[in-house]
Amino acid sequence: MAAEEGQVIACHTTEAWDEQLRKGNETKKLIVVDFTASWCGPCRFIAPILAELARKTPEVTFLKVDVDELKKVAEDWAVEAMPTFMFLKEGKIVDKVVGAKKDELVLKVGQHAAAAAAAAATASA
Repeated sequence: MAAEEGQVIACHTTEAWDEQLRKGNETKKLIVVDFTASWCGPCRFIAPILAELARKTPEVTFLKVDVDELKKVAEDWAVEAMPTFMFLKEGKIVDKVVGAKKDELVLKVGQHAAAAAAAAATASA
């Protein structure tokens, strides 16, 4: 599966999930994971906001995991409520937002994307 910049990538198998994590570790890109569920109203509310963030910040990888489809992944990452947004850097959780909190999500994506860009610029200098 080719990662498309500027969009939310749905992981439907544990293999796809593992592949995205591996790519994130290799590129050291920030990954924002939306742990969601089809029956979750707040998840449906926040989905277009996440899609817009993905369009505006192509330097960040946005993933979507349906907790009912990939129960093991949700358990491994201790997801207890939907939506939960995990911010991952090199396989480690650097932040998280629990709930459909638009302003907090937008703010944290901006903060972490800026920090990641600054770190990348320093590394290449």
